[in-house]
Amino acid sequence: MDDVTGISVRYFAAAADAAGRTKETLDLPAGADLGQVKALLLAKYGPDMQQVLSVSAFLVDSELTRDLTRTAGAQVDVLPPFAGG
Repeated sequence: MDDVTGISVRYFAAAADAAGRTKETLDLPAGADLGQVKALLLAKYGPDMQQVLSVSAFLVDSELTRDLTRTAGAQVDVLPPFAGG
């Protein structure tokens, strides 16, 4: 059985609107990657989150990335474009 870990996810701007919250903890297998985080968010929040994630980047350990194979770490920030950027 895989170990499960809690990953703290913070949502900003449109991502917070799609999730209906600014943060939460997701239970995922230890060593989960951003692809697994994204899949869980899509399953949980549906089309609104899908639209947001299609243009979002993730901040993990002070590194901004769109690489879904990147290990998620203890905290992930979901950052959609701000101010039309």
